[in-house]
Amino acid sequence: MSFLLIGLALTVAAPQHVPDAYQRAIEQYRAERVAELTADDGWLTVAGLFWLAPGANTAGSGDGNAIVLPAKAPARVGTFTLSKDGAVTFTAADGVRATAAGAPVTTFAFDPKKGDDSAIDVGDLTMFVIKRGERHGIRLRDRNSDERRGFQGLRYFPISTSYRLAAHFVPYGKPKMVPVPNVLGDIVQMESPGYVTFSLNGREYRLEPVYETSKHEDLFFIFKDRTSVDATYPAGRFLHTMLPKDGRVIIDFNKAYNPPCAFTAFATCPLPRRENQLPVRIEAGELNYHHR
Repeated sequence: MSFLLIGLALTVAAPQHVPDAYQRAIEQYRAERVAELTADDGWLTVAGLFWLAPGANTAGSGDGNAIVLPAKAPARVGTFTLSKDGAVTFTAADGVRATAAGAPVTTFAFDPKKGDDSAIDVGDLTMFVIKRGERHGIRLRDRNSDERRGFQGLRYFPISTSYRLAAHFVPYGKPKMVPVPNVLGDIVQMESPGYVTFSLNGREYRLEPVYETSKHEDLFFIFKDRTSVDATYPAGRFLHTMLPKDGRVIIDFNKAYNPPCAFTAFATCPLPRRENQLPVRIEAGELNYHHR
């Protein structure tokens, strides 16, 4: 699709010499980021989030539905039923073609743990279950959403090796659970293995990462800095790093990126804890996203 190519050309020219290999590596990272955003299951396709009430929740584009879908959907698509034990099932309305993994279905039981790998499709709309705390919701993807089709790329600070930093990792005696707020007003307990310290412009700073998933594949930083006032996403940014090696972590702020909430109102993003709100401008990575 043509919009996959758009997001790669909006980088401001670098004001310092950057080694060619590093320049190419960051540009490749950014290309992969754009491809991920604009994919069929990217955040630009997320077009709705509907919290389920116990019992039957009708869905469709017509008036009177509990879940109101875009006008291109049938007036009544079907019914999502939330049972007392938290199970969610879908029953298609008469005459509606719904599929799961490409196969037609009239009824379907969701597995919330599988996310959009356990989903139904109606035309170019995809619906699956998410669970947040005690709430169950239906997340809607639209493969032809206005946001996806109107995507005009990402913008960045100039690439700077000054923001690729060697940090010292300080492990906790054992990983601990830390309370992380999200945009819903919930507090989510996430596991942190320790914290890092790093120097920037002669001053030392500290950040506490968490594990994003139970696989513990990398460190996930949810942070905010003073560029959020005028240049980056106001709620903060995300950054992933490799796991610590020999007590060190390489933090590359050129890879800092916007959370999903910068692209859709239907995400449930975690927010930076007070400890991860840096009193300094980190002029590297992704700038605030501007919808067309």
